[in-house]
Amino acid sequence: MAFIDFPELVFKELAREATAMISLFMVLVLCKRYVLSWFRLVERRLSQIGKRKTLSLVTIAILAMGVSCALSVFGKIPYPRIHDEFSYLLAADTFARGRLTNPPHPLWPHFESMHILQQPTYASKYPPAQGLILALGQVVGGHPIVGVWISTALACASVLWMLLAWVPPRWALLGALIVLFHPGVLLSWGQSYWGGNVAVIGGALLFGGFRRLLRHPSVGNALWASAGLAILANSRPYEGLVAALPVAVALLAWMAGGEKPPFHLAIKRVILPIAFVLASTAGMMGIYNSQVTGHPLQMPYIVHEASYAIAPFLLWQSPRPVPEYRHEILRFHHFRGFAYYAKQQSLRGVAEATLEKTKMLWKFYQGSRGIRLSLTLPLIVLPWLWKNRSMRFPMLVCAFVVAGLLMETWGNAHYAAPIAPLVCLLMISALRQIYSWRRYAPFEGRLIAWSFLIVILASFVVDDLSYIRNHSNKPSTDRPFIMKQLGDGDDRHLIIVPQGPLHPNYGKRPQEWVYNEADIDGARVVWARELAPSQNWQLLQHFKDRKAWLLANSDSDMVPRLVPYRLQ
Repeated sequence: MAFIDFPELVFKELAREATAMISLFMVLVLCKRYVLSWFRLVERRLSQIGKRKTLSLVTIAILAMGVSCALSVFGKIPYPRIHDEFSYLLAADTFARGRLTNPPHPLWPHFESMHILQQPTYASKYPPAQGLILALGQVVGGHPIVGVWISTALACASVLWMLLAWVPPRWALLGALIVLFHPGVLLSWGQSYWGGNVAVIGGALLFGGFRRLLRHPSVGNALWASAGLAILANSRPYEGLVAALPVAVALLAWMAGGEKPPFHLAIKRVILPIAFVLASTAGMMGIYNSQVTGHPLQMPYIVHEASYAIAPFLLWQSPRPVPEYRHEILRFHHFRGFAYYAKQQSLRGVAEATLEKTKMLWKFYQGSRGIRLSLTLPLIVLPWLWKNRSMRFPMLVCAFVVAGLLMETWGNAHYAAPIAPLVCLLMISALRQIYSWRRYAPFEGRLIAWSFLIVILASFVVDDLSYIRNHSNKPSTDRPFIMKQLGDGDDRHLIIVPQGPLHPNYGKRPQEWVYNEADIDGARVVWARELAPSQNWQLLQHFKDRKAWLLANSDSDMVPRLVPYRLQ
């Protein structure tokens, strides 16, 4: 869906929401005698629940877990659809088997694929946090999607915990409900395997712990903030570092300012706990890096990019030398990434890419529905929020992180996940500003704010229900169709994927086939690439106890089919 598609798409959405909001507001005004008393009752109940922090956190977590589970069960368990998801699932399978990494396969050139390290060990290139939460789901629930449900529940609860440090309890609960039903959090991140919600947890703990440290310096609050840093370091390292820099500056300014605690208390309650957690995190990351790459300071991501990628991570970095690719699809994937990087080396290219990335972030915030008046109009009061000193910090952090995101070669909504809790805070604070408006009548601000809230939550719920109704679970890749052809028996198979296109849209976004479990030799179905005849003979000999298939184009040229493999 395009970001702007006037007049048809966006106009219809704007007209629908405007009609709903105006109609609702008029009904509330006409029935204000009844609705105001009802709103007061709801607000009082929300305050009572919010003040009981444990109850409110557990309630939100259980509700988020239940909704996520229902979406997966009634909308069907989601298939992995993009390259990154398979890499995270490899990490999950590795951790679930009790290993940090896997030994390289003796025939590893046949198994090279996007975002996966083959040398010096066989592992995902990504930091381990998302793989760990998926592995938890695989172990306790039998499927990685359970880990996604857990991460969604923890993300909603952690956002509520953070909001309780910034706004009154009833507003914190309303903010957590907005996050819970937001299609981006619940569907894009909560019904896929490529993450987002783990970084939300890290961001919420960081900013919630920071806020509490300023009010009550204690070891507990320092541990919560540093736990958030540890999670960000192992989920979104670059974006987490950018988000943490303003926090570090603010903490140092606070400790040097007039309201600072005594020096010995600052050392004992703030500096030492944070240093302990960060040192422990660095040590564990060093152990993980050593196991995967052989060096404690070499992250798997860096080793992978040095082996395969041409385009650098940041725009001001120089491109890498072109490696020798053994497979056409890997060459296609990385040259396409380099083309996007090269486009941004001119002022015009940077401007166009910046606009694209900004639109992508805005679209995600809106819930992927173009423009929502109920989410857009409250932001008009942000200039008035600037007068509130406590709101300046989250606004500056969001601006700083977005600027850091624009420096990256690529852009995706989950890159901004660490500041998602702050975006929710600003949204709720904007609604609080509207709520307190009393210009013409004593009740108008309250009714306007409740109109926004009701329309926001209702539209999100409609989107979530539409997912169940319309989600046919037709995968965007053909791997599940191929797996279905093989049945559920005990037979073991080797599927050999030839070089070149196997799909009519190969030139636009080629789909990948070769992804395997952590234990390749022990898997029921092994996917491998076709290489030179002598190498293919070695492959067949290694897997001689399996039925060997060739993935070939079907007559309809839509879904490839399996034919018995014959060595050329």
